[in-house]
Amino acid sequence: MDVLNTFMTWIFKIRIGQIDNFKENPIEVQQETFFDLIKTARKTQFGKKYGFSDVRSLADFARQVPVHTYEEMQPYIEQTMKGEQNVIWPTDINWFSKSSGTTGSRSKFIPVSSESLEDCHFKGGKDMLSLYVNNYPDSKLFTGKSLAIGGSSEVNTLDINKNSQYGDISAVIMRNLPVWAQLARTPSLETALMSEWEEKIEKMARETMHENVVTISGVPTWTIVLLQRIMEITNSKNILEVWPNLEVFFHGAVAFGPYRRLFEEIIPSSSMHYMETYNASEGFFGIQDQKDSDELLLMLDYGIYYEFIPMEDWDSDDPKVIPLQEVELDKNYAVVISTNGGLWRYKIGDTVKFTSLTPYRIKITGRTKHFINAFGEEVIVENAEKAIEIAAEATDAIVVNFTAAPVYFEGADSKGAHEWIIEFSKQPNDEQAFTGKLDAALREINSDYDAKRYKDMALDRPRIHFAHQGTFEKWMKCRGKLGGQNKVPRLANNRDYIDALLEILK
Repeated sequence: MDVLNTFMTWIFKIRIGQIDNFKENPIEVQQETFFDLIKTARKTQFGKKYGFSDVRSLADFARQVPVHTYEEMQPYIEQTMKGEQNVIWPTDINWFSKSSGTTGSRSKFIPVSSESLEDCHFKGGKDMLSLYVNNYPDSKLFTGKSLAIGGSSEVNTLDINKNSQYGDISAVIMRNLPVWAQLARTPSLETALMSEWEEKIEKMARETMHENVVTISGVPTWTIVLLQRIMEITNSKNILEVWPNLEVFFHGAVAFGPYRRLFEEIIPSSSMHYMETYNASEGFFGIQDQKDSDELLLMLDYGIYYEFIPMEDWDSDDPKVIPLQEVELDKNYAVVISTNGGLWRYKIGDTVKFTSLTPYRIKITGRTKHFINAFGEEVIVENAEKAIEIAAEATDAIVVNFTAAPVYFEGADSKGAHEWIIEFSKQPNDEQAFTGKLDAALREINSDYDAKRYKDMALDRPRIHFAHQGTFEKWMKCRGKLGGQNKVPRLANNRDYIDALLEILK
């Protein structure tokens, strides 16, 4: 096994030279990526519509192709889902990653071409390992199994086209992994692709607790649920009693900071490593390349061309969009991508700031709108407002103002929740019924929230404070924010606003 580990470590380190190349020549690599994309897609329906054959420069592209939201890309994606090819990308697209969070519908479907799968998602996963073994040359990464904790991973066939399949991105990746990667992972593919989470967690726990797990990759929320269940089954004080060779947790999707203390409690080892990645349905964008850092190296040779919208233009109908070479440090930008999966000048909704320009490193700062995504639930303002409306109507209440924030895990046996402060001009006729209706409406509106709330496994029932009239006005006055142009922040992914309001409620 040591011989295999040495050989595999050497293989993965070969890639470091190519990573160094785009770190040293970022603009040249991005320009090469751009022209490859334009040339490849010039005869697609989208390429013909926007004159890709006439694009000779980045300026031509910016002038001819508008920035697209998901709703604006959706007609092209739906054509492809129905089986029509060469619409947005010349090679056949039969896989789609299902993701919630769009303002216009319960779920969105992101096209996954063979190129985006191989040259972006798979490449990102391999680079994660390359950078890790480069930072930790004494790693025993390849002496055991990798535990992959995906999302709700059932793969489905579209009713409108039997040749098209969809699932969340982890399901699409797992279903298409090469043989060597399948052999190195646990649990079985059958278990990993289960959609019923209570049964899935139980099966994962019992399948993996006897394996030699060296690495874990997944979202912190579900990882904690699984580890807690394994410790319960095995009557262990910590997970190292089950997996003594565990050395790294590759995490992403939500901010890790609030979870760190809980992981250190469950995995009490100074030699345990944590490495962040930035991957999504649309692509694999960033990897932590330095030890003990919260910065992510922007990966520039994955078939993705990047542009950025400064914060002041996020809501503009004609936003200023800048290329990578024009970004500045410590400013918030909305990310715009053109990809080898057929997304063109597409606003992914994420916001970042650059912490380094040589090389380009970033931190994820949030979304372009207020949101809660502490546990991977991606609740946006529109979700919250609709749920409030439904609950108020059902309980004969009139809402004046509200805000909500996460309640983070407080111990090894705790769960997360959402905490709401809601002010009424007319109180609900039944406060418990209001809470139930709000929760049920959110579950119906947002599939990711619904998954986290399933049988209270990751998220508990919402905690609601029914505030007296004048609460928000008093708080806004204290902040110097009274006036029509100043709005109460509906959602926040931290507790700054809600903790201040709770002081007023005392």
